[in-house]
Amino acid sequence: MAAVSACLHLLLLLGVLLVPSLTAAQPRAFGGAPPVYARYLVDAAAMPAVELYDYIVVGGGTAGCPLAATLAGSGGGRVLLLERGGAPSEFPALATAGGFVRTLAMADPAPESDAPAQGFTSEDGVPNVRARVLGGGTAINAGFYSRAHPEWFRGHAEDAEVTNWDMRLVNASYEWVERHMTFQPTVRGFQAAVRAALLEANVTPWNGFTVDHVTGTKVGATTFDASGRRHSAADLLAFARPSRLRVAIRATVTRIITNPIDPAARHGRSPQPTIAAIGVVYQDRLLDQHQALLRPGGEVILSAGALGSPQLLLLSGIGPASDLSYLDIPVSTDIPDVGKHMFDNPRNGISIIPSVPIDHSLIQVVGIPSANGTASYLEAASYIVPLAPALRSAGPFIGSSSPLYVTVATIMEKVPGPLSEGSLWLSSTNPLESPPLRFNYLSRPEDLARCVQGVRRVAEVLEGRALDGFRSPVGSVNRRGAVRRDFRIVGMALPVEWRTDDRALAAYCQQTVATLWHYHGGCVAGKVVDRDFRVIGTRAIRVVDASTFSQTPGTNPQATVLMMGRYVGLKMIEERHSRRPVIPS
Repeated sequence: MAAVSACLHLLLLLGVLLVPSLTAAQPRAFGGAPPVYARYLVDAAAMPAVELYDYIVVGGGTAGCPLAATLAGSGGGRVLLLERGGAPSEFPALATAGGFVRTLAMADPAPESDAPAQGFTSEDGVPNVRARVLGGGTAINAGFYSRAHPEWFRGHAEDAEVTNWDMRLVNASYEWVERHMTFQPTVRGFQAAVRAALLEANVTPWNGFTVDHVTGTKVGATTFDASGRRHSAADLLAFARPSRLRVAIRATVTRIITNPIDPAARHGRSPQPTIAAIGVVYQDRLLDQHQALLRPGGEVILSAGALGSPQLLLLSGIGPASDLSYLDIPVSTDIPDVGKHMFDNPRNGISIIPSVPIDHSLIQVVGIPSANGTASYLEAASYIVPLAPALRSAGPFIGSSSPLYVTVATIMEKVPGPLSEGSLWLSSTNPLESPPLRFNYLSRPEDLARCVQGVRRVAEVLEGRALDGFRSPVGSVNRRGAVRRDFRIVGMALPVEWRTDDRALAAYCQQTVATLWHYHGGCVAGKVVDRDFRVIGTRAIRVVDASTFSQTPGTNPQATVLMMGRYVGLKMIEERHSRRPVIPS
């Protein structure tokens, strides 16, 4: 997902934002007409008590929307998409890049809240956010779009047998998303200065605008159009046939309904499945229960994200038997790795208050020092925040004692991979609550070493002449007696000897670690799902989202998760009709 949590962490450093609350409105597009996806929407409270479908997709997010649209298109079947949140059109702040910070500031951890972003804090003590709205992360993130690094398709799972991607179909699926959702941004102001600074710091060559993951500095695509309007995964629902798709919002799935499989009827895959899905139970905003059941040959597909998908498997009795028994959850099938192998890419950066007014800009320019994912990625953003300041002096920092609007710019590094991993578990059987989890940030020495080098490169970028115009007019005197203008730093300052002192930089990494919202894992391919994303040991259950990833795809995962929804949908239609897929235009 794009680098939205950089802003969240910054807001926590700055203090409480003075912004209006997000209130739900009726689903209207921001020009007044209903959004195209509105034709499919129904509040879960108005849904029948029992209904039959060919496909039930749980989670109307980054993968779930393109998946449902594809399955309900040409050659598909009758599809129900269940989303626990509301529609993005109910929250005007989601419509433009300008509302990005406000959405993060109003993230609400309360299970019963209707806010489109739900806050949570990992056991590591790092604040984070998950989407709670149709469109998922694409409805609340910074909009940056860039494809996975090529090696990801060959080795993102430990079992090489799992990574059996059809690259022709992968590229066609990327292209389908790009035609309907992405745009080339106009780079100016701070982003243009960052571009020059990256090149000055030898993050070369200059690659111009491209959605490909290539070594050097580049401009990626964005999901904000030329007018500044956001395009989310929810917009892809327009490509479904209206008679085949129903989207229930404020529908929280509580469990998958399964039946044991008669041993005499088992055949095909190894290991042999022991249970089969026959539907799901979900509750509406009034807490009334509904059942969505499968027609013969139908499937339940979890696209609830890296927290929601493993959580729902566990709630359904699919996971480590000992953990489930401890919570008195009947064990349907014992899969020890459900909820294990949770990853989140550490983010560390330097935030400054520029000495001159600059534009509001989300991620547009990225630095990729190594295309194979062995060095940290570099990104930047600038944003205007109204705040009650809680700023600490760092060097020649210039403070303020009264509320004001402040422009803040951040240059950050993201550790690729990562190798450090944690786990997720249940402390409650309430599906509305975020499950507790720990990522164990920077616990592997390889990740810490990459962070050290990444932060050092961020410092080198700031040292370049391209950013001199953003330094404070107040300077400091160096050893030679010359006056050097300094940056007004927000938060913790870099160690003085950052060029040579690896130990001090490692401490800086550990003390300032934050998230980029790119967490993944919990249903990792090769351990929980097979090469077709079917849950091992089950029939008619798949997981299609970032919970299946063991490493992040490229600089930002949004593009690949969107592609994945389209890709798996086409593959499922192919299986349904036992013929090679015809790739629609």
